[in-house]
Amino acid sequence: MGQHIKDKLVREKLIARGVDALTDAELLSIVMRDGAGELSAVEMAEQLLDTHERSLSRLAHQTLQQLRTGDGIGLTRAAMVSSALELGRRLRSDESMRQDTVGSSADVVELFRPLIGHLGHEEFWAIYLNNSNRILDRTRISQGGVTGTVVDPKLILKRAIELLATGIIVVHNHPSGNPAPSDEDKYLTDKLVKAAALFNIVVLDHIVIATADSFSFREERLIIQ
Repeated sequence: MGQHIKDKLVREKLIARGVDALTDAELLSIVMRDGAGELSAVEMAEQLLDTHERSLSRLAHQTLQQLRTGDGIGLTRAAMVSSALELGRRLRSDESMRQDTVGSSADVVELFRPLIGHLGHEEFWAIYLNNSNRILDRTRISQGGVTGTVVDPKLILKRAIELLATGIIVVHNHPSGNPAPSDEDKYLTDKLVKAAALFNIVVLDHIVIATADSFSFREERLIIQ
């Protein structure tokens, strides 16, 4: 079957059954529009996914230069794929930012992974809550480099007092992909817990987010209140 016939069938499937019916490779082929050489767009998409362990998440973390290494991908198709995946990430981030309550560490991970899980530098955020775990505000406290960022607990508590918050959850990312907390992370958390207690504010959790995993201080009993 010619490459153009295969791609035409994918487009007809999209029209007849909707986007939900398409596989990851078929969706990518729609983005790439057409094939190159002997390969159809859907065959190129299959090869691209195979190269990245069939994972859209891994694919989304590739640079344009890394994406264009596939057979026939080229800079234009790589840009199309990268743009489509970035739109998906921004949609998830936008949807997560509309969340107005948190009930578990999983809620926090779902809220922040689209926002900071993909970054190549560290960011430290604080979520401020009332007695009903409703989000009063979420604030980026600091931004650093690949291996760390400087955090001043006074800045975290200042905003909590302004909001009359009763609870705080702090979140930061590890670009290394390893969510295990450093000694500095543990020291900061302990310092923040003790300082917040002076104002009757509870530090509910400190969550470290990596690309595919996360770490909760409360779940690992590093925060006990």
